[in-house]
Formats: sequence, structure tokens, C-alpha cells
Amino acid sequence: MTRHVIGIDIGTSSSKGVLVDERGVIRARASRPHEVSTPSPGWVEHDADAVWWADFVHLARELTAACDGDLSGLAISGIGPTLLPADADGTPLRPAVLYGVDTRATAQIDALTGEIGEQTLLDRGGSVLTSQAVGPKIRWLAEHEPDVFARTEMLLMCSSYLVHRLTGRYVLDHHSASQADPLYDLKARAWADDLARRVAPGIPLPELVWPTEIVGEVTPRAAEETGLPAGLPVTAGTIDAWAEATSVGVRSPGDTMVMYGTTMFLVQVLDDLRPHRGLWGTSGAFPGTYTLAAGMATSGAVTDWLRKLAGGDFATLVDEAAGVPAGSRGLLLLPYFAGERTPLFDPDARGILAGLTLEHTRGELYRAALEGIAYGVRHNLEAMTEAGGTAERLLAVGGGTQGGLWTQIVSDVVGAEQEIARETVGACYGDAMLAAAATGITGETGTWNPIVTTVRPDPQRTSRYDDFYRAYRSLYESTTDIAHFLAHQQRAAAQPS
Repeated sequence: MTRHVIGIDIGTSSSKGVLVDERGVIRARASRPHEVSTPSPGWVEHDADAVWWADFVHLARELTAACDGDLSGLAISGIGPTLLPADADGTPLRPAVLYGVDTRATAQIDALTGEIGEQTLLDRGGSVLTSQAVGPKIRWLAEHEPDVFARTEMLLMCSSYLVHRLTGRYVLDHHSASQADPLYDLKARAWADDLARRVAPGIPLPELVWPTEIVGEVTPRAAEETGLPAGLPVTAGTIDAWAEATSVGVRSPGDTMVMYGTTMFLVQVLDDLRPHRGLWGTSGAFPGTYTLAAGMATSGAVTDWLRKLAGGDFATLVDEAAGVPAGSRGLLLLPYFAGERTPLFDPDARGILAGLTLEHTRGELYRAALEGIAYGVRHNLEAMTEAGGTAERLLAVGGGTQGGLWTQIVSDVVGAEQEIARETVGACYGDAMLAAAATGITGETGTWNPIVTTVRPDPQRTSRYDDFYRAYRSLYESTTDIAHFLAHQQRAAAQPS
């Protein structure tokens, strides 16, 4: 009987799942949209039961019903790092605080950095504290919701919450833990007990495991709720971007994922820890590896904003932009419409479109947006090189790989080839790979997903883009004070009168 595995990913705005057979063929797909909650400025939350668990149950039932063979395993990924405080039974005590898009803990970032020291944070955790870090949000919880903090017995993330609901185990994979700065010591690959006592005193921390480890089985109660068979092996799973990197074979040192989506995310595998103040240093998804990660605050979000503003559908805009020469006839866009994460870590950066004339068309505007995002990718790759990493292979994934223009512009700007695998569905397919590795269907380094397309840079366009890239970097530096002034004015205008 053919063996199957299920991979399910809980994203920011939707959840997706796949049923995959032992040869790596997707036999069924399922998805479910949802929304974030923004109860206060800078807060971004999910209700763990109404979003994470409800989506999981819906997808699990649909995919299980589609399985006509043996169901051998399950793995889950989710947005992260997140903070979900729970009681001793795993019952959430408040909505989950999401990853770097939630910026409520700015004061706590500054305070903890002052207490611990930036160099110590880099040396032990691989990253400075930013809105991406969990530790400052735990400190925020203690200061602003002390009653919740006092009742907290578990610190959960998206995947670990679902694993607990399914198996009763309180575990967290090493990669996710390494984003709980400053609670995790990257060199020791263990909880940093001294720093954990400072940030989360009295709260038991989860057992550390690797994303490919089987951590338990679906309990009878969970089976009744989800439609999954009782006793089904459950793999630890991890944060979505690292599952997505796994889906396209990002496993060896030098492999670098470029994820095209609402935001742009990059993950590069290393054989040793190489901290950089402008990047996130983390444990890898597989034992013995580290990663450097980079994330832009917007990418596809900018092109979607422009589509709504200018009218037309994506296919039309792409066709118009494809007819525009490199450089968009003298337009330059900074894509910092929601601030910028790496390598600037500047939440008050703002979008700028420079060089406009009355002759410019929407096709040129759209191409300028794609080029601006590509300059951001180059900026992050250069930071990885500064840290001592080497992008030996760029592997593209995500919805933005379709159509060809965006990936071609990125390769031209960066001056490097990108490989695109057969399946670009993303993290849920990577989850299925993790489950297959854990249950022995494939080896740990096995992959089902062959490369089918290679995007090669055009040397002439790359040379032209070099000049625009230098202007891109200079434009941010020369307008920072103005952007920060405008960001302050925007916050003031958003406050109730």
C-alpha cells in the first residue's frame, strides 16, 4: 500500500496543506484564508483556537479524507517566532503575539539590549534584539499584563501549540527556539538559562528537539476532533520560512532560499555561526547547521498596492513592465512601505519613488517596484557575504516565481542564477518532506523536488543595474531624516483626537 504524509502550514493570512505520496507527488491540496487582529497600533495577533486550531482541523479533515493509502506521518509549520502564553494544560491565556510585524515591545528591546549588551546578544544568540525577537515580548507581557504572565506555564509558538494539541507534548524545535532571543544559546544549542531567568522567570521552557524528530502520536481525543488516525506519528516541525527552504532543497552550506511573497525572505545555510548586526543568525532546520536569515518588510505587498492604485490585473501590469527597459526610464523606488527589517532594522523607513515625470506610465511604475525589491534582495545578499556566508546557489520559491519577469529582474540585479524547483507551493510541501524524513520514507537529505528552471542574468542589464543599485543605497541614506519625520507625523495623525 502506498504511503502518504501530510504537511500543513499556518501562515499570516492563510493556511495551506498537502497530502503527498511516497514518491513526492501531491495527491491533494487544501487551503483556508484567515485574518490577523490589530487591536492597537503596532499590535498584530492571531487567536490560537479560532485561527490556528480551526484551520488545522479543517485542513486535516479534508486531506485525510482524500488519502486512499497508508497515512504514515504529519508535520506542521507556522508563522514565527510567535509568543503564545498558555497555562499548564496548554490553554491559551491571550491571543498570540506575532513575529516581527508586531512592534509593541520597542521599549523592552532597548531595555534588554542595555541590560545584556549588544555584543553578548550577538555572540550567544546570533542576533541583536529587534521586533522579531520573542524575549522582549515576554518582558512586555510581564510589564503590561502581569496577571497573564503570573499564570503562564508554557511559552508556545504556532507549530508547538498544534503539536501540543495533537500529542500532549511540550516541545520546541531548535530552529524556532533560536529565534526566541535572548533565551537560546546558539553555540551551546541549548536554552540560555541565565538569560531565560532574566526574561521569563519561573516559566518552564519546552524540551528542545529537531524539526525532523517524531515527538509523539495523535491522541484519541485529537483524532476525534481532526479526523486524523489515532497513533499517527507527529513530527516536531518548525517555522514556515525554514520549511519553505526545505521544500526546494536548501540544506547544504551555501544554499540560499529567495522567497517571493507578500514579503521577501532569504535563508542561507552555514556550517558555522557567523553573526551580523543586520541579519538574523539562527540554528538550521537540520542538525549541525546554522543559517543567516533576512527579511524585507514588504515585497509583493508593494506590487499589490500599486495594482489597486493604478488599476488593471497582474498579468496586464507584468506585460506592460516587461516592455520597459532596465532602469524603468529613470525611476527608482525604495520599497520601505512598512519600514524595513534586514539589514536596516529601521521601522521608520518609508517608501520613496524618485525620478517621476509626466511621461511615466504605470508599466514603468510597476517595473520600478519590482526593481526596488530586487535592490533590497541584493542589499541583503551583500550583508550575508559581509558576515562570511557564500550564496553558492540561489533557489527561488513562492508565488512570485510565476511569470518569469520578477525572478529575471532579481537575477539581473544580483548578477546570479536562480534555480526554480518543480513544486513551489512552499512550506506545507517542506513539512511533508520533514514528515517523510522522520518516518523513514526518505533519508534526511532526500528531496522529491527537482530543479526545472534556471534563471540566468543578462550581463548588460546587470551592468546597468549596478549604477541604479548605488543610487538606491544613496537614496535611503540621504532621505533618512525626512522619512523618520514623516513616519512620526503619520503616527501622530493616526492617534485619536
